[in-house]
Amino acid sequence: MILINLLPHREAARKRRKENFYASLGAAALAGGLLAGIAFLYLQALMLEQETRNSLLTTENQKLDAEIKEIATLQGEIASLRARQKSVEDLQADRNLPVHLLNELVRQMPDGVYLTSMKQENQTVTLQGAAQSNERVSELLRNLANSSPWLTKPELVEITAGTVALSPRDQRRVANFTLRVAVRRPVEAQKPAAGAPAATTTAPAAAPRG
Repeated sequence: MILINLLPHREAARKRRKENFYASLGAAALAGGLLAGIAFLYLQALMLEQETRNSLLTTENQKLDAEIKEIATLQGEIASLRARQKSVEDLQADRNLPVHLLNELVRQMPDGVYLTSMKQENQTVTLQGAAQSNERVSELLRNLANSSPWLTKPELVEITAGTVALSPRDQRRVANFTLRVAVRRPVEAQKPAAGAPAATTTAPAAAPRG
């Protein structure tokens, strides 16, 4: 007995292939969507973690900035206190400086030289006076430069010729001078200087004026 299939088998096969294709396409789309969702969630988690780190870093930076400002303020206060302490120490050390200055001027003043004025500004003293000759002024400069532990760096500012009246009939020519000299602080003056004699605190008899 011969069986003949009268159904349209080609159309049925084509329909099955189309159904399989759509099913595969749907499965692929579903898998792609699932993978995309997983990737999106993963990226979101990474972004959230990074934002958390950034927020933490920002907070810590703000704390560090506040601490740095506080440290800078403390350093400024420390510098101010040190400056005040140094000022007090300088004043304490310099309270006997005028005595040493006058003693040294008496010791180093050559014969035939006398002072008419003296002005101190910080560690610099300006001296004005008169001398019998220019050589006397040079001798005074040498004494201040080489023989005094308290006075240093003498500088002649001006020297001019003049006269002084000892009596109505007796006038003598003199050299009027102005010079500057630096005064050492006690800490500096007490350092042993090579070839310099030690400072004495007693003044000798005043040099004769002429």
